[in-house]
Amino acid sequence: MFTPPLNFVVSHRQLSRRRMLQGAAAFSASALFSGCSASLANSSATTTATLPQAATDTQTVPAGPFVQASLTVAANAIGAIGPGFAGLSYEKSSLSEPLFTASNSDLIGLFKLLGPGVLRIGGNSVDQTLWTPNGPGQTPGQIAPSDVAALAAFVKAAGWQCIYGINLGGAATGATTPALAAAEVAFAAQQFGPALLGIEIGNECDDYGTSYFAGSWSLAQFESLWNQFRAAILAQTPGVAITGPASAGNEASWTVPFGQSITRNSLSLLTQHYYRGNGQSSSATAENLVSPDTNLPGLLSTLSAGAQSIGIPYRMAECNSYFNGGVPGVSDAYASALWVIDFLFACAHGGAAGANLHGGGDWTGYTPIADASGAIVEARPEFYGMLLFTLAGQGSIYQTQLSAGSLNASAYAVKTPTGLNLVILNKDSSNSLELTAQLPFTATTANVSVMTQASAAGVAPSLSATSGITIQGAAVAPNGAFTPSAPNNLTAAGSQLSCYVPALSAILIQIT
Repeated sequence: MFTPPLNFVVSHRQLSRRRMLQGAAAFSASALFSGCSASLANSSATTTATLPQAATDTQTVPAGPFVQASLTVAANAIGAIGPGFAGLSYEKSSLSEPLFTASNSDLIGLFKLLGPGVLRIGGNSVDQTLWTPNGPGQTPGQIAPSDVAALAAFVKAAGWQCIYGINLGGAATGATTPALAAAEVAFAAQQFGPALLGIEIGNECDDYGTSYFAGSWSLAQFESLWNQFRAAILAQTPGVAITGPASAGNEASWTVPFGQSITRNSLSLLTQHYYRGNGQSSSATAENLVSPDTNLPGLLSTLSAGAQSIGIPYRMAECNSYFNGGVPGVSDAYASALWVIDFLFACAHGGAAGANLHGGGDWTGYTPIADASGAIVEARPEFYGMLLFTLAGQGSIYQTQLSAGSLNASAYAVKTPTGLNLVILNKDSSNSLELTAQLPFTATTANVSVMTQASAAGVAPSLSATSGITIQGAAVAPNGAFTPSAPNNLTAAGSQLSCYVPALSAILIQIT
């Protein structure tokens, strides 16, 4: 039986409260908000990772058998990917370690590879962490000025922005108060400056009725308490952006009604959490993770319509594969790299302003980046999926129609300022795709890069493998160094091109 490390038990002890969110299978692509994340467009940080410009050779023919597939891309936008879309989320308890500091060049390098982006600090531990203005710093259960200053310096060095969570659940016992929250926010706002994207008051407050306020809790009570904290915060720091409600679930009965009650005058960003399923369930397998998620589209449709009715953007501010910490050999394996690409594109299709993948620590659960005592261990498989999504660029998402027989495959198209990028995933373990793509314009040049997994013995890719993942032959170093080989040329004939998609792989095609 997997036993999490002690700091994980403390900060995630309420994870059993999470439940898989329910939603209808119907999906409606909605108008997107650039919202809060739009300010990232002017970030002074170094740009995200790019692939070499000059392509070389032609694509290697993968191992068969092959399935014929066709892809049609239409020049009508059904969504968009804006700045800072693929973000990260960490427990507030992580600030008790020397992780988020301006001197952690390894972590800064990994963030820059994905960024500029949005870092969310919150999680269950946010309601177990108290503002201690005279504290020594790096002390479990406390947040001291030196912790906030170190975090702000890290965020600025990485060129990211931060959603910063503060304790609300502690108000049940008087451990925290609106005045304490206001003092913490005032200091944080001074330290972060423009790098502060917003303040998050509490975490998964729809579940407080089974924990902090057991026996008596409702949306009306939450709104009343939330407004007390908000008023105290704004009295000391006028104009600071405030996000919420950071719901664990209940998007139709809690998240959207909360936003409609609070209104856009008091709320800058609507936030929701999502996990694919329960990590303690027998169905939480690698094969299940990469299969189509029938719950997610309906949830996103509800949030998109709700956010539009309020007039603010929404963000999936905490999400990952399976709650209760994830599943060894699934959440920390190659399956998560393929899953997260589908998940991020689904969020973009569904009108989200972005998504923050939750993680932290070095254990056999979910985390894009593994760390131990402040030192970076490695970029985990999920990071590679986030990186490939980032490499697809920003812009309008064009409609695609993929025909691949009964194979588990998906395809996406992003119209960037420089061309059209296609991402195709083949999640079948046996068959490669021989793909013909019909484009909405005549192609001048086209090249392809491949994300795959291989063991040292050179055996076929495996969904459960926890190492051996590469993008165009390159691994990501713990300091963020990434030197992929040049993409392979594809031959385009007018508005049509052909390529291969190997079994258990994702490819990125760049077209001009």
